[in-house]
Parts: sequence; C-alpha cells; structure tokens
Amino acid sequence: MSTHDSKQTQRTVKLGSTGPEVFPLGLGCMGMSGMYGATDDAESIRTIQTAIDRGVTLIDTGDFYGMGHNEMLVGKAIAGRREKVQLSVKFGALRGPDGSWGGMDTRPAAVKNFVAYSLKRLGVDVIDIYRPARLDPNVPIEDTIGAIAELVKAGYVRHIGLSEVGVETIRRAHRVHPIVDLQIEYSLASRGPEAEIFPALAELGISATLYGVFSRGLLTGSKPKGQGDYRAYLPRFTGSNREKNEDVVGELQRFARERNMSPGQLAVSWVLARQPTLVPVVGAKTVAQLEDSLGALSRTLSKEDLSALDSIVAISGERYGAEQMKHLDSERHSHP
Repeated sequence: MSTHDSKQTQRTVKLGSTGPEVFPLGLGCMGMSGMYGATDDAESIRTIQTAIDRGVTLIDTGDFYGMGHNEMLVGKAIAGRREKVQLSVKFGALRGPDGSWGGMDTRPAAVKNFVAYSLKRLGVDVIDIYRPARLDPNVPIEDTIGAIAELVKAGYVRHIGLSEVGVETIRRAHRVHPIVDLQIEYSLASRGPEAEIFPALAELGISATLYGVFSRGLLTGSKPKGQGDYRAYLPRFTGSNREKNEDVVGELQRFARERNMSPGQLAVSWVLARQPTLVPVVGAKTVAQLEDSLGALSRTLSKEDLSALDSIVAISGERYGAEQMKHLDSERHSHP
C-alpha cells in the first residue's frame, strides 16, 4: 500500500456536530443474517474482524435482523475488540417466529425493552448510536427520542440517530436531543435525499450514514437468488424495470472498467465524491466484497466522471414496493 493510500484510509469523518469520529466507510451487517440469500457465520465474523483490522470503526446492525441473529453474530465478532468500534443499532421493527413483519413499536417502554436485549446479545455495556428503524405512526417522535435520551443519561447509549425519516421529523427529534446522523438510502440509483433532506441535515449539524450504496446489488450486476432473496420482490429487480436496468448496469460496468475500477468501487467512489462529509455503509458479506469496497477509498472520480455518470444512470422502478414506500416518512416531501 502506498503512503498515499494509507493516509487516505486513515482519515476520519465526524458524525454530526456532537457525534464520534468514524472511518469514512461503515460496515452494514444486515446481509449476514439471510436477508439476501444464504450466508456463512464464520465468513461473516471474518469479514467484521477484517473490517476492524483495516480501520473500519462503524458497525451497523438491527435487533430485528435475523430476529437477534445479527446482533449475536456482531457480538461474537467484536469480543475483545469493543474499544475499536462504534456500534450503530436500529430497533423497533416487530417480527414473528416465521420471519413475518408486524409493524413498528417505539413506545418509551418498548425502547427500554429493546435496548436491554440488544446490550445482552451484543455483549456490551453501551451502544454508541441507537436509532428507531422507521417512524412509528402511533408514537410522537418526541416520546421515542425522549426515551432514548433517558438511556443516554443512564449510560446505556452514547448518541442518538434516526433512520428513513423526513425533514419535519428530523427537526422535531433534534429539538428533544442532538441527533448525530440520519441513516438513509443513497446511491447512483437513489438520489432523493439531495433535494430537501441533505440541506436540512447540513443546516442542523447532523450527518448521514448512507446505506443501499449498491442499490442492493443492482449496480454491481448481482441478481436475486431464489425465493428466500428479498430482492425478488423489489420493483427494480422485476418485470420491464429489470430489463431496462440491466442495460444501465452494463453501461456502468463498462464505465468502471475504463477507469480500472470494479462496479462496486465505482458505486462507493460516486457516493464519496458526491457527499464527502457523509459516510457510506457497505453491506459486505465476505472478506472479498469488503476488500473491494475499501479499494474505493484510493480511487477518486473527477467532476467530468460525475457528470458523465449523471447522463448514464436512469434507473427504473422505486426502491421498495408501493406499500412500503407509503410508510416511509423520508419519502414524504414537505412541498407539494
């Protein structure tokens, strides 16, 4: 590794005006608990530990990923390395024993219950950033944030984050307690937050952790693998959208090849170039995928590259099905 590369990968980004310093890429662990087809726990643990060895500090999980499986996996992987990582945990989504989804519960009593189980599964005394996974339509955001603020006072949580909420909710939450970051989907294929959400975050001194950087593998040419793969039901991977998107992905692969990058590196580099103060969270399931993403830190895109990509990328289809889109607070615009 050249000195240029090592300097590049050692810089950190601050999460909001009150949050921790983190490595410029985070590791998202959801895919390690079967959301996108088969996984291997040993390889997942190796991937998390390699990430930590390579300087990655932000590890993102959710208590409902694999109904607790993901937290237990992360707990095993970070044992003995706790002081090197910041744990970002999402909570509030309800699951059934058959894996079904049962909505959201972010009542204050539920928040305290969820955090107690997360601390135990992760094998830690404190969670670095705790966040509701979605807005609970039945609970004012002030009540939820107030409950997490009590956990901050009591020493069980260090910082408060949000996930997939819109500008109005962000403002209301931030009035109760400083928010360090919003977790939201952002990629070459999903640029919605640029219009209203990113400007509001900048104004309030809140950062963002950006997931879905590969648009669930769409941008790297990955395809759903059987019925257990959640992507088989997403609009961008089905019907006529799929065919149109495959053409765009072919163009992207050619663009990446010409610049001696993998499609994954192109996707990550684009996010880093467009939003240099924000943190992409990559969902690597294997050491090879992780190493590929880390390679993006030493490959930068020029202004010309960025405008060329603007003209290539027109992805067809919404990021979720209609029912889920309807429930996303982040998709509600403050202007008609």
